[in-house]
Amino acid sequence: MELLIDLAWLLERQALVMPQHLDVSDYSVLAAAVQRHRVNTPRIGYEPDNAWRAAALLVTIAREEPLPARNSFYAALIAIGYMADAGEGIDPPYGALPDLVTKIRTYKADVYSAAEQLRSWRV
Repeated sequence: MELLIDLAWLLERQALVMPQHLDVSDYSVLAAAVQRHRVNTPRIGYEPDNAWRAAALLVTIAREEPLPARNSFYAALIAIGYMADAGEGIDPPYGALPDLVTKIRTYKADVYSAAEQLRSWRV
C-alpha cells in the first residue's frame, strides 16, 4: 500500500510521541518533508517504495531540524510510524536506528542508503 501523508499526520505523530515538545520552530521543514516523500521519480530508473518514502521523511527531518530539540528522535519515530502505517513494520537491531540517524546527520548516508537499510529491517 502506498501511503502519502500530510502535515497533519506529522503533527499528530509528534503530539503522540513527544507531548512535552510540541513547539515547531520551522514548519517549512515539515512541509518540505511531506512534499519530498510524495515525489514519484526521485532519480531516473528508481521506483520509490514505502522504505524510500520513510527515508525521505527521516533524512529531511533529521538534517533540517524543524523542532527546537530532539529532531533525531522525532525523525526516527516518524520513519517507524510511516512504515507501520504503510503496513510494513520494521524491526531494527538494537542501536541500528540511532546509528543510521547519525550517519544521515553527518552525511555518511543518503536517502537511498537509508531506504535500503529500512528495507532490510522489514518484518
